[in-house]
Amino acid sequence: MAGNVLLLDRRTQTLIKDYLPTEEVLFDLVDFFSAFSDYTRLKIISALAISEMCVSDISATLGINQTTVSHQLRLLKNWGIVQSKRDGKIVFYSLSNELLSDVLLKGVEFLGF
Repeated sequence: MAGNVLLLDRRTQTLIKDYLPTEEVLFDLVDFFSAFSDYTRLKIISALAISEMCVSDISATLGINQTTVSHQLRLLKNWGIVQSKRDGKIVFYSLSNELLSDVLLKGVEFLGF
């Protein structure tokens, strides 16, 4: 590869190699951000950033059928994005970490809204 000339200095190359996320972290990030790549999931995450809710409230408030809401919540729970707590027969869902609201707000900020 005689034609490949690196323009980065060695210090910068070393910094990149030292701070580049590991493959495991990169795969986990891909999974994490895929939660935000679906319109319905993003709508649910956005609503849960405002208030915890049960499936029927999410469904009625967002205009999404309950089966779809339940399916998306199951995925979000598996990814660790949402958590649930039972109160009698009703299960309430909320974001698992308030940093998730920051992720949403940064996205909105990036887009200039």
